[in-house]
Amino acid sequence: MADNLMADKKPPLEAEIRRRITIAGPMPVAQFMYLCLTHAEHGYYMVRDPLGTAGDFTTSPEISQMFGELIGLWAAAVWKQMDSPQHVRLIELGPGRGTMMLDALRAAKSMPGFRNAIELHLVEISPVLEQRQRQNLESSEIPVTWHKSLDEVPPGPSIILANEFFDALPVQQAVMCADGWHERVIKIDENERLAFTNGRDPIPLFDQMLPDSIGRARIGDIFEWRADQIALEIGRRVVRSPGAALILDYGHLQSSIGDTLQAVGGHQFAKPLTTPGQFDLTAHVDFQALAEAAASMDAAIHGPIEQGEFLRRLGIETRAKALKGAVPAERIAEIELAFKRLTSQDRTGMGRLFKAIGFAPVRFGPLPGFEP
Repeated sequence: MADNLMADKKPPLEAEIRRRITIAGPMPVAQFMYLCLTHAEHGYYMVRDPLGTAGDFTTSPEISQMFGELIGLWAAAVWKQMDSPQHVRLIELGPGRGTMMLDALRAAKSMPGFRNAIELHLVEISPVLEQRQRQNLESSEIPVTWHKSLDEVPPGPSIILANEFFDALPVQQAVMCADGWHERVIKIDENERLAFTNGRDPIPLFDQMLPDSIGRARIGDIFEWRADQIALEIGRRVVRSPGAALILDYGHLQSSIGDTLQAVGGHQFAKPLTTPGQFDLTAHVDFQALAEAAASMDAAIHGPIEQGEFLRRLGIETRAKALKGAVPAERIAEIELAFKRLTSQDRTGMGRLFKAIGFAPVRFGPLPGFEP
């Protein structure tokens, strides 16, 4: 009874999580993350617009129009590589406010045939963000269809875009213990707080499932993986449709040991178990795992390469120079700052931490921006 009274005093989502733990036992990290982000009534993405200076974080498209414009030109070049089909599904996963797509469509005007061929499909679970997308894309004059998942998008020639989408997918974690790997779970501790702990029993044969790059793990090491099938579905689509995919996100090139689960609120880091549903939860993307999933569907893998290098290959320096020549003098510094943020090679700079990877049928050859 005391536990129930305490749960009742908590915010609604935390009370629900505590209720589930009380009934079913410690909760896997992936389930906790899923509830925090997508719970129908209290999930982070279901009830707020988290983007921009007034939100919790800022994505590359919100930093500068240059980002979305270059992605639009990339998509146009890929369309030509696809032999310019009369109709092409331009699909974006997790489109935010629709900012990147709006900039991409504006850039696509330079290739009228491509723009006229576009059938726009947006995959979005957030009612709040879908409404923002509808408002922002109303001026594009291109019909848009919204979906809750990629498998709802009808088959056909496709170009798939995903910027900062995979990092928000739930991640599972395992901890190396003296008797093997145990799933990392969340319990209610002796102080009535949510706390990380290890599952009771080792995960059977987990060592055999680890990538070779992991090597010999030490006690206390944490390994993360995503069990979703989206990378497999993307690989399957680009081969069968045919088409191509471009994924940009932050993460590591090789599967590795480490706890990257983090919470962000008001542009500041927070503790992941604090006030569930009130902060964004993310974890680094494992680009090796993405590549292996798509390759298992016979897709050719392009990259990954660092975002800064990818944007330079697409011509961001030329675009920045053109913008600076077209704006009042007081805006030049703003463009220079945006360029630096998108391409910075500092240890935690977006140009270095963020990566780009492409998928396509083998017969396509190198995708734009990934040429040797």
